[in-house]
Amino acid sequence: MPTRSRLGQLAGLVAAGLIVCAPAAQAVEIQAPAPAIAQAAAVHEVLEQAPPGPVLDPAETDKANSQETKNKVIAGIAAAVLLGLVILGRRSRSKKKKS
Repeated sequence: MPTRSRLGQLAGLVAAGLIVCAPAAQAVEIQAPAPAIAQAAAVHEVLEQAPPGPVLDPAETDKANSQETKNKVIAGIAAAVLLGLVILGRRSRSKKKKS
């Protein structure tokens, strides 16, 4: 026979499960099924009206790539400078500590 603490744990798990599942069950009940003919017509209309897609301009793509490369180079240089400062600081600190 389960003890009181186990019954409390079981009740808590059941309550948590009901809280989690209740909104999903309500959402399913609210939705009404749409007729299959209307859905097929809607899908057909969407396929006819779809735009051909974005047109990429090679000049803009090259410009964006060069800008991205420039930003990466600047970030790399900044990271190298900061790493150098950290290394120099730790070296000077260790020399002072030895003295």
